[in-house]
Amino acid sequence: MGVIADHAIRDMINMNKINAQSPIEDIQVQPASLDLRLGTRAYRVRASFLTGKGNAVKERLSEMGMHEFDLTDGAVLEKGCVYVVPLMEGLSLPEHIQAIANAKSSTGRLDLLTRTITDEGVEFDRIPAGYNGPLYAEICPCSFSVLVRAGMRLNQIRFRESHSILDDEELTALHLSSPLVDGQAHIDQGLGFSVDLKPRKGNLVGYRAKPHTGIIDLDNLNHYNPEDYWEPIHTDSGRIILDPGAFYILVSQESVHIPPNYAAEMTPYLAMVGEFRVHYAGFFDPGFGHSDAGGSGSRGVLEVRCHEAPFVLEHGQIVGRLVYEHMSSKPTKIYGSDLASNYQGQGLKLSKHFKS
Repeated sequence: MGVIADHAIRDMINMNKINAQSPIEDIQVQPASLDLRLGTRAYRVRASFLTGKGNAVKERLSEMGMHEFDLTDGAVLEKGCVYVVPLMEGLSLPEHIQAIANAKSSTGRLDLLTRTITDEGVEFDRIPAGYNGPLYAEICPCSFSVLVRAGMRLNQIRFRESHSILDDEELTALHLSSPLVDGQAHIDQGLGFSVDLKPRKGNLVGYRAKPHTGIIDLDNLNHYNPEDYWEPIHTDSGRIILDPGAFYILVSQESVHIPPNYAAEMTPYLAMVGEFRVHYAGFFDPGFGHSDAGGSGSRGVLEVRCHEAPFVLEHGQIVGRLVYEHMSSKPTKIYGSDLASNYQGQGLKLSKHFKS
C-alpha cells in the first residue's frame, strides 16, 4: 500500500493502465509521479468548471467553449483567461488504484494555475479508483501570459493504492529516526511549514509578480531577466504586508527532508490563519533534500496569493503543512543527484525560466 514508485508506473504503462496518443517518454516518469503532456488542441472557455456526475468534458466544452485553436506550433495563453487542453495521456485504472494530480514546480512558480479534470469529475486533481477515460488540463495564467506547445509538461499525476498517510504519531517517530527538518518539527496534522522573513544574509525575502509584463515562452530556460517580471521584496523588520490580488514567491524557514521511502504533498492553507493561499505545486518527491540524494535539506518555495484584504505576514508564521505518505516501494531513482533535479538544495528561487 502507498504511493506507486517509478518502476511500477512503467509497469502500468506496459499493461496499458496508462495509455497515450504517442509513446510515453522515459523523461516523463518521475520517482513518484508521471508528467502529463499537452495535446495538440486547446479550448478557450468562459469560466472554470467541474464536469459533474453523468457528464463528459467534451459535452461541457460544447456549452462553455468560446473558440478552439491548435498548439502544434505554439500559441499564447493570455493572462486572466481560462483554457482546457486535452492531454496526451489517458487512464484505465484498476479498481484498487486512485490518482491525484498537481502542477509541476516551475508551473506553480509562474502563477500558472493548472488543474486536471476528468469525465464525471466532481473535484479538481482527484481521479477516483477505477477511472477509465481521458484527462484534461484546465489552465489559467494568473500573472503572466505564456507561450505553450503540444507536448509541454505542466502538470503531473501520482498514483496510490489505498491511503497511506502518516498520522502525527508516525510522523514524530519518523522525524526522531530520520530528521525531516533542520530544527524543531512543528507536527500537527502534518509537518508545519513556516515562512522565512529574516534571511541569514541580506534582507531579500521574496519577489512579487509585476502586473504588466511580456510573454514567457515556456521552452526558454535561464532566459528572462527577473527584473522584467518580478519586483524584489526586502525587509529588515521580519514582516511584510501582502497586497490583495498580488502573487509572491517566498521561501520556507525550514530545510525539508523527504526520505527515499516516502513522498509528501503540501496541503492547502486553513482559512482561519489568514487571507492568503500557499498551494500551487504541491508534490515533494522521495529524496527531496535528503542526504541519500546528495542533499542537506532543501527549502520549500512558497507560491503565495493574497485574497480579499491586505495581510501582515510575520517571520516564522506557519503557512502550510506537508503531509507524508509511505511509498509502496522504493523508487529506482530518487529526486536529486539521480535526476540532476532543478530545485535540489534550493533556497529562495524563481522558476528555471529566469536567469540566476
